[in-house]
Amino acid sequence: MKNRKLILLITVLLILAFQGCREGKVLHNPPNIVFVFADDQRAGTVHALGNQEIITPNLDTLVAEGMTFTNTYIMGSYVGAVCQPSRAMLLTGKYLNNLTRNGSVIPETDTLLGQTLQKAGYNCYGIGKYHSDPASFARSFNDGRDIFFGGMNDHWNVPLNSYASLKNYKPRNRPVIYNWQNSNEVTYEQGEYTYGGKHSAEIFAEAAIGFIRNYDSEKPFFIYTALMTPHDPRSTYQKYFDRYDTAQLSTPPNFMPQHPFDNGAMRIRDEMLAPFPRTKPVVKEHIRDYYALITHNDDKLGEIITALKEKGVYENTLIIYSGDNGLALGQHGLFGKQNLYEHSTKVPLIISGKGVPAGQKTDAFVYLTDLFPTICDILNIPVPSSADGSSFYHLFKDPRSRHREYIVTTYSSFQRAIRDDRFKLIKYNVKGVRHVQLFDLEQDPYETSNLAGDINYEEDLLRLDENLDEQLLLLKDTLWTD
Repeated sequence: MKNRKLILLITVLLILAFQGCREGKVLHNPPNIVFVFADDQRAGTVHALGNQEIITPNLDTLVAEGMTFTNTYIMGSYVGAVCQPSRAMLLTGKYLNNLTRNGSVIPETDTLLGQTLQKAGYNCYGIGKYHSDPASFARSFNDGRDIFFGGMNDHWNVPLNSYASLKNYKPRNRPVIYNWQNSNEVTYEQGEYTYGGKHSAEIFAEAAIGFIRNYDSEKPFFIYTALMTPHDPRSTYQKYFDRYDTAQLSTPPNFMPQHPFDNGAMRIRDEMLAPFPRTKPVVKEHIRDYYALITHNDDKLGEIITALKEKGVYENTLIIYSGDNGLALGQHGLFGKQNLYEHSTKVPLIISGKGVPAGQKTDAFVYLTDLFPTICDILNIPVPSSADGSSFYHLFKDPRSRHREYIVTTYSSFQRAIRDDRFKLIKYNVKGVRHVQLFDLEQDPYETSNLAGDINYEEDLLRLDENLDEQLLLLKDTLWTD
């Protein structure tokens, strides 16, 4: 009788455990998750990963303690605000062509990362920049603070919203008198409040640190800290600029005074941040400012990590650092991210913490949109059916294995690109004018020598061209015309 009762008890426990897995419940000591998401930070901006000019000691520590994904890409954008679809793809796991209105709206049929983690027992706390609709933010996070809705703003006077203000899924506006010397007329600006004179990186890091220090729940937490830096206007404290000698910074190997042809986005806002033709002194000044803001981000990352250690939860926390897109800053004669060169489509991705192999790197191809299902696999919870991305969790066990055969990237209706382990093809169709570029990334990582007209590479070009057509069909890309 005792044996029968014991067998029955074990059977019931196994059934409950199985049901728990099916329902997406994390069963045993799940890790906290801290995601720090930079704005416009391209790959190649971490000292420990080969950039000897940039100062990033805390990112360097993450590299040493965690795993770096050196071929992480965004899928691209149909609009100039590349960060909007990029952030939406990250938080939904959806592919670019399956987003609603370029990610400006995330419908209820798309399950967000925060919703999935809440279902698995997490408290989900959202901070900082959010470029989709407020209703989806409220679904994704069950709490948060200092939320900025939009693409960019003055770092010293960011219009912010509290989580409570989203009760009706509509951010509040604050009254402002512009002509206060001569009028009492009130207008209403975006944002419920500001911290006048306080830098955005300080605001968002302090919100994350405050949450960690005051956390008193037994539930695991997910903190999404979405920074607005190093996006322009590239302003920060003078001490960060002083850490760089502009004259000593190198000019990118692919610097050009101007792009060799019209890529369809030659006079977009980002491209107007520097005069034409581009000059090396101006490029160096912009790089100095860019690096200074990344170093500021790095300091804030270090303070968040210190808070985790002081709270005693660092060992049971997964830390993820990435960026929403890259930036040209003088490379190929460009300054923005509205192009498909490596500097604009490739982003950093470092994952460190519980269960992550230390000091490992992988050059497997991954998209940012693959991160959502990967987190689900790490936690052993189901991936929502609305997510398109593919988990790269297997790379933690075997960094030398592959994940994707190709990376396909898109900008607007007139640029498409595909790359494999060695070659990259970029095609342009700007108002009926076509251009083709073929680069050997193994020999030419800065994409300076176009091989499209070289007969020795004709087979490689034709092969990639055929593969691009196949991939665009699979991705349901109906805007490209060849």
